[in-house]
Amino acid sequence: MKARLIAVGERMPAWVAEGFAEYRKRLSHELPLELIEIKPGVRGKGRDDARAIVDEGAAILAALPRDIHVIALDGRGKLWSSEELGVQLEQWRMGGRDLAFLIGGPDGHAPEVLARADQRWSLGPLTLPHMLVRLVLAEQLYRATTLVAGHPYHRA
Repeated sequence: MKARLIAVGERMPAWVAEGFAEYRKRLSHELPLELIEIKPGVRGKGRDDARAIVDEGAAILAALPRDIHVIALDGRGKLWSSEELGVQLEQWRMGGRDLAFLIGGPDGHAPEVLARADQRWSLGPLTLPHMLVRLVLAEQLYRATTLVAGHPYHRA
């Protein structure tokens, strides 16, 4: 099983890129993680934010392979503890499909993206910078793989 992280936004700060790269490397055997960056829609004075959301959504959907299990990161999604994410990971493996995790732009996901999602996952009630969400997601996926494998990384 492989995973894709499809995220709106480009040019992560160096510290985020380095942290993401570290967890991506750690995941390389258990859950190879590919990052696909989507150019943000144009926003600003005199711009239509709704159009930006639609454009981002279309680009996200275009980046999805046909037979992939889609998990949209969404503030209204399901909250999973690290242990529950480990259980989810086992269930996803049993399903036999690759995974796609979706991070929307500053205004969230287009309705079409949420409609395509098989699941919605919330990292909690905090508002996090989208670049930081990439790092948190990669770390939590690594933590879930170590939980499943019985590795001592997780010590809760």
